[in-house]
Amino acid sequence: MIPFNNLKPLAAMLAAELHEAMQRVAASGWYVLGPEVEAFEAELAAYLGRPHAVAVANGTDAIELALRAGDVGAGDEVITVSHTAMATVRAVERTGARPVLVDVDPETLTMSAAAAAAAVGARTKAIVPVHLYGHPAELAPLCELAERHRLLLLEDCAQAHGALYQGRKVGGFGQMAAFSFYPTKNLGAFGDGGAVVTGDAALAARLRRLRNYGETTKFVFAERGINSRLDEIQAAVLRVKLVHLDAHNDRRREIARIYSGAPVRTPTERADARHVYHLYVVRGPLRDRLREELRRRGVDSAIHYPVPVHLQASHADLGFREGSLPVTEGAVREILSLPLYVGMSDGDARTVVAAVGDSLEALGG
Repeated sequence: MIPFNNLKPLAAMLAAELHEAMQRVAASGWYVLGPEVEAFEAELAAYLGRPHAVAVANGTDAIELALRAGDVGAGDEVITVSHTAMATVRAVERTGARPVLVDVDPETLTMSAAAAAAAVGARTKAIVPVHLYGHPAELAPLCELAERHRLLLLEDCAQAHGALYQGRKVGGFGQMAAFSFYPTKNLGAFGDGGAVVTGDAALAARLRRLRNYGETTKFVFAERGINSRLDEIQAAVLRVKLVHLDAHNDRRREIARIYSGAPVRTPTERADARHVYHLYVVRGPLRDRLREELRRRGVDSAIHYPVPVHLQASHADLGFREGSLPVTEGAVREILSLPLYVGMSDGDARTVVAAVGDSLEALGG
């Protein structure tokens, strides 16, 4: 079986560096918000070309704390997409704000700028575009929209570490950007982790307070924050992996080039974007049967995501129904994520392509 994902090869490739980093932390006697976190924050900020990075416990907290730092709260509305991981929407809700879910572009499946513009209302406070699967959202019109209405633009970069839009890394366009370092991400820790990057020193200072209960100095608190602190082990692991991120993204793109020969609808990469293929998502009307055929041929796969947020039972109170977001709903019936991970061989990738072709032939599709 070719697995959908396998984190072991990458860990083996970096074993010596990772061992040294973790031994360094063990010997230091400092395990939370220490020198490794400070160094990682500086290195991440430099990599992304932003002045400030604030490390937090996970990507969901990163979105929530960024919105809270931007004064988003009860009574406000935040425009985002339904076709995303649940974390995006739950983070908005944890601020007390109401998520306003909009449709996506039919090619990239990222936020439709026209749909976002149509959703702006008197209570809109922020826009959260998601750089889905590793492809940047169309940021230019979204930035213009946010500026015109004086809205906070927060990029959800959880799936797009190192992706480019118009020659610049995502995370450098909104007032803030949120990252997740969940182990499966292009830049993944050995547990949970997240960060917010920004060009605003005041926002960065507030984020540092909010991640530590609102503390300004030891046992003195300016506001109500939460416990969202990155530990030193995760920071040390991320420092190692950050050095290799561009090379690992290049490898993902090499696998994607092999996959581009599959006889199925393959992902779009806009001319002004550089996709980093956190996921390689193909589309077709025979998705469910194709997935079964691939499994029979020893190829695992996944669906990201089978039920959009607006149709989840957990969010029925938002008032959506079938047909509310037609592009999203059409896409989720067709999408299929093929195996893709650093350490996957060219031979395995070609086996997947052949299995897709054989499966579709068997299905008469």
